[in-house]
Amino acid sequence: MFDWVLSVIEGWGYPGIFALMLLENVLPPIPSEVIMPLAGYLCGTGALSFVPALIAGTLGSMAGTTLWFWLGRSLGSERLKRWAGRHGRWLTVSPSDIDTAQGWFARHGGAAVFFGRMVPAVRTLISVPAGIARMPLGRFLAFSAAGSFLWTLLLAGAGLLLESQYSRVADVIDPVSKVVVVAIVAYYLYRVVTWKPE
Repeated sequence: MFDWVLSVIEGWGYPGIFALMLLENVLPPIPSEVIMPLAGYLCGTGALSFVPALIAGTLGSMAGTTLWFWLGRSLGSERLKRWAGRHGRWLTVSPSDIDTAQGWFARHGGAAVFFGRMVPAVRTLISVPAGIARMPLGRFLAFSAAGSFLWTLLLAGAGLLLESQYSRVADVIDPVSKVVVVAIVAYYLYRVVTWKPE
């Protein structure tokens, strides 16, 4: 995965960063923890500029998360729960998962969106209860943009700082990213096999 992400960013530049970060929010497991440090690394080599890379990463992340927000807003809680009851096995989402996410969102609101943007797995799902709760779009975008910007800044900054050591870091990140992908797929298959309708 490491080599593929690097080739996309090198070949497409800023649109590649945007596309990868969009996909990361729509179709995990393309992790931002690989995408943005690689973008930062390429900024350190002079192949890209830091600010445009940061903007591309943030905008890609925002595009993906806004899609989930509109899905939550369009379908609403009851329709999503009925859909999860019928098809939840394949997405490993049950009606009670939707209730849990809504409860957490109701307690934490904008802070949930802001901090959720920096938590793996949560960063995508937090947009759905925000949409279901009909959080004002401007407020959702503001909290989501702030969280996404901070997260991409930290990751890209780490890649920039590690530029001179990146060949060593790559030797660690590449096998680790493969293990993470295998673990996510294995967990998904386990959830599909053991999933029980409510």
